[in-house]
Amino acid sequence: MAWSTQGCQRPKVASMRIGNMYGPDATFVGVPAADLADPSSYAGAAAVIIGAPFDGGTSHRPGCRFGPQAIRSTDYLPHDGSRPHLALDVDPLRELNVVDVGDVKMLPGETDRALERLEAAVALIARSGALPIILGGDHTIALPDVTGVAHHVGWGRVSVIHFDAHADTGDSQFGSLHGHGTPMRRLIESGAARGDRFLQVGLRGYWPEPKTLAWMREQGMRSFEMAEVVSRGLDAVLEEAAAIALDDCDAVFLSVDVDVVDPGMAPGTGTPEPGGFTSRQLLDAVRHLAMTLPLAGVDVVEVSPPYDQAEVTAYLGNRVVLEALSGIAWRRRQRDGEPVRQPADPLLERRRPQP
Repeated sequence: MAWSTQGCQRPKVASMRIGNMYGPDATFVGVPAADLADPSSYAGAAAVIIGAPFDGGTSHRPGCRFGPQAIRSTDYLPHDGSRPHLALDVDPLRELNVVDVGDVKMLPGETDRALERLEAAVALIARSGALPIILGGDHTIALPDVTGVAHHVGWGRVSVIHFDAHADTGDSQFGSLHGHGTPMRRLIESGAARGDRFLQVGLRGYWPEPKTLAWMREQGMRSFEMAEVVSRGLDAVLEEAAAIALDDCDAVFLSVDVDVVDPGMAPGTGTPEPGGFTSRQLLDAVRHLAMTLPLAGVDVVEVSPPYDQAEVTAYLGNRVVLEALSGIAWRRRQRDGEPVRQPADPLLERRRPQP
C-alpha cells in the first residue's frame, strides 16, 4: 500500500473517462462533460466534478455507490448547467466553468485498486489547476481524495475541515486498514495531512472508544463534539476551525459526510446518528467556509439512496455541492476586486446590473 503512505511517489495516470457506473451517463445538473484522461478538455475549468461510486468500506448500511448519480441528478430545476445563487448573486457553474468527468472505475471487492484509481484521478485534476469536487461514495474515499490533492499542494500542506457525526479515526475496520471508519487515521499516519491541522465538526454518539480518542489527542487533532457546538454556537466553532486550518498550511480540503445532519433531515445514509445539524446549518457552514478559505478540494460522501426518503438526502448532497461552488465563485470575485453581495443583504439590493 505504498500508494497511500509515501509522499514522494506520484499516483499512476488515471484511466479514461468511463461515464457513470450506475445509471444514465448524466452530468452534475447538466454541466458539460469532459474526459478525465484529456486535461485539455477541462483546461478552462476552475472546478471539476468527479464521481467516486464506492461503498466497499461501509460498516453498516450499504448503497453509497449510488450516491454520485443521485447527487448529480436529484433536482427539480432544469439540468441546464446554470444555478444562479439568490443570496450571493453568482452563477457558480458558469462562472467557474464547471465540468463533469464522470465516475472513476471503482469495482466492488477491489478496494486497493479502486482507491488507487481515485487518488490518481484527483491528483490529475489538481495538477491541472482545477479544484476537484468528489461525489461519494462512502467516507473511505477521503484517503485518496486528500492524498491526491496533497500530491499537488504539498505533503502536509493541506489542512482538513471534516464535517461528520463520526471521527473516522479507527485503527482498523473488520481487520482491514481501509474502511469508512479509518481514512482520517491513514491520512495522518501517511503525512499527507497533519494531525494538528485536522478539524472535525459535529461529532456525537458513542464512538470512538477511549483508546482512539487518546490517539486523536496525541496527534493534536481538534474535534468539536455537538455539545460544544451547541454551547458555543456554530459561528464561533467555524471561526476557530478556520483559524487553525490556515495556520502554516497553504490550502484547505473540505470533507462533508451527510450524516453530520440529523437523520430526521438526512435519513439516506449508512450510519445515522440522531442529534445532529439541521440541513440549514450545514449549508450555511459550507458556504461560509468556501467564501473565506482557500479550498483545494471538496468531497461530499455517505449519500445512500436505498435508505433515503423522498430523495431528501440526495437533495441535500446536491445543495452542499452548489453551496461550496457558490462560495468559491464569490471568493474569486471578491479577490478580483469585483462588487459582491453579502448573504444577509436584502434580496433585491446590491445586485449586479443585467446586460
